[in-house]
Amino acid sequence: MDVIRKFDPWDGELCTCPEKYSLNPYTGCGHRCIYCYSTYIPNFFESRRKKDIVDRVKKDLQKIPKGSLVSLSNSSDPYLPMDRKYEDTRRCLEALKDGRMKVLVVTKGVHLKRDIDILKEMDAAVTISICTLKDEIKQKLEPNAPTGQKRLDLVKSLSKEDIPVGIRFDPIFPYLTEDEIPRIVEKANEAGAEHIVSSTFKARGDSWKRFKLGFPDTAKKLKELYFEKGEKIDNSYYLPEGKRKEILGKVAEECEEHGIPFATCREGLPTLTTSQSCDGSHLMS
Repeated sequence: MDVIRKFDPWDGELCTCPEKYSLNPYTGCGHRCIYCYSTYIPNFFESRRKKDIVDRVKKDLQKIPKGSLVSLSNSSDPYLPMDRKYEDTRRCLEALKDGRMKVLVVTKGVHLKRDIDILKEMDAAVTISICTLKDEIKQKLEPNAPTGQKRLDLVKSLSKEDIPVGIRFDPIFPYLTEDEIPRIVEKANEAGAEHIVSSTFKARGDSWKRFKLGFPDTAKKLKELYFEKGEKIDNSYYLPEGKRKEILGKVAEECEEHGIPFATCREGLPTLTTSQSCDGSHLMS
């Protein structure tokens, strides 16, 4: 397999995703989120195209069963700013549609609206990533990504077109975005989200350095929680389990109040999950 690959090649012990494939139409990501987990890829914040991407996708599609679940994307956002010009993601979707694949799109990019016509013709679902609705925080956390409100507007547009849509409320930061839990869940419900998956910030060496630069006061409060009271799982530092359960329990309660199925992502807290899948793939027919 060349550009379509099995999801989660590291076989993460906390991953609860169903079996699926992963496709990243681009390499790197121009949103420049300071918490990004994919910066093990060299020059990750310098997004670039993949040569002959559509031909490579078509060749890979010959090697996997019809009706397989393909996720776009799990490292680089499929709707990067540069995609407005090149439209490689749209051409990949067309190939996946012709190959009769199920498609789960995960993105922050609001120009996905351009491709609603194709998504309506596919067995597809969309998950929109949102971690804050406060623009001043968003500018530091996700400097090149659209505002949270624009992403909620996209959720509303997809819902009106009867395209199954959920929200990835991720990551949540104690002392920074935790207080937004009630508002984000309420707004997600109003916009028509059918599913919410959520996770707390997991610190890695490079992401922690970027976070300290952007939010030095919050980092001082969090340092002990992560690096003294927390635990290291694989290559990430987690909040203590009790703190994770407290935070994500609040999301679960808000989701229950609004009647939205909820799941956690790589948290080891299965009792909080009420959804049929953690990634929202169950929203497809």
